[in-house]
Amino acid sequence: MPDWKVHRAPTIQTELTVPGDKSISHRSVMLAAMSNGPCVIRGFLPSEDCLCSAAAMRALGVKIEQPEPETLIVHGTRRKFTVPEHDIDCGNSGTTMRLLCGILAGQPFRTRLVGDASLSKRPMKRVIEPLTQMGASIRAEGANDRPPLVIEGGPLKPIHFFSPVASAQVKSAVLLAGMFASGKTVVTEPIQSRDHTERMLEYFLVRPVKEDLTVSLYGGQTPESRDFQVPGDISSAAFWLVAAAAQPGAHLLVRDVGLNDTRTGILGVLVRMGAGVREVHKNDEAEPIGSIEIRGDRLKGTTIAGKEIPNVIDELPIIAVAGALAHGKTVIADAGELRVKETDRLAAIATNLRAMGAQVSETEDGLEIMGGAPLHGARLQSFGDHRIAMAFAIAGLFAEGETIIEDTDCVATSYPGFADMLEKIMHEPKSPQVPVITGLPA
Repeated sequence: MPDWKVHRAPTIQTELTVPGDKSISHRSVMLAAMSNGPCVIRGFLPSEDCLCSAAAMRALGVKIEQPEPETLIVHGTRRKFTVPEHDIDCGNSGTTMRLLCGILAGQPFRTRLVGDASLSKRPMKRVIEPLTQMGASIRAEGANDRPPLVIEGGPLKPIHFFSPVASAQVKSAVLLAGMFASGKTVVTEPIQSRDHTERMLEYFLVRPVKEDLTVSLYGGQTPESRDFQVPGDISSAAFWLVAAAAQPGAHLLVRDVGLNDTRTGILGVLVRMGAGVREVHKNDEAEPIGSIEIRGDRLKGTTIAGKEIPNVIDELPIIAVAGALAHGKTVIADAGELRVKETDRLAAIATNLRAMGAQVSETEDGLEIMGGAPLHGARLQSFGDHRIAMAFAIAGLFAEGETIIEDTDCVATSYPGFADMLEKIMHEPKSPQVPVITGLPA
């Protein structure tokens, strides 16, 4: 994919949809594969990461048809899989690798999970420890508990795992393993993380029990085959939400997007910063789906820290850009998790913001951004990280001169159509009339 060349955009007056939710797409194909029959998944995100999860299930003997790019027909195997002929390649996807660890911990065979250079640097101790406590043997071939991972599965025992971090991936890995354990598996988190796995287990008629920060389930349950609709990804929508929020007079409507309240922290941040935000739910059967309306205004700085961080962890790169565009100081704290993503995102954000003329101080677990300084175009690295590439493409829409984003192939892992939408925002005429959603007071 060529470098992106970005320039200042006209005032946004449009409506759009975004591709299927990445986190939910991963989980949908895995739970459907564990079910007792065929499941049709619509709205599946055909990105590189999610296709790795589908390919992994195929490698484990699951028949998966794909009549359209965003539709999968998954033929469940009742939680019983076959020995893969080769290593399972998780590509760049930490979600694929960590959730597969939970499933494979309960299978009576050996599996080796590999990934690309970026994934091979990401920590896996956080899932290795609880799954080992449950009776699986997981060996990391990389230094400091990093991939490749060799998993020797077998009979599992239930545990009550007190997770030291709020991580939906860790929680999901333990719960998926718990479906193969004899008895009640319990996970308690320090702060609420995304609850997609719990919601989807319920939808597939497995019965988890949720109480405050604890979720539990009894092993031996087989998901019931059901068709499933993946909502649009609010983490993908976040880039356009910030672009509109930071433009006084802008008006954006995003339709059919996920409104799970463990994912909508970005909306609260934008409200505090001064944007006009409304949301309307239209369907809550498995995952809440609806519309988001944004009216842009002059943003002001804010603080994002503590319990709010797990709810906005993927949106922090674009929130940092919003901070640079706002007036006053924006503080991001308690976000050390960003240092072990696809890249060290805190360092990447600070480097690129400084290159554009913003004032940024990097701390051990966050950033302090003094907003309001005019941004200027620059040649920026993506650092091989899809969210860094997209966040700074949005920054380029507000910069004087041309901004060039290098190494944009990584965006295919989560949002294959981002570049096309970026071109539309920069070049296509905007409709003077954007539909206004109703249902909430102005």
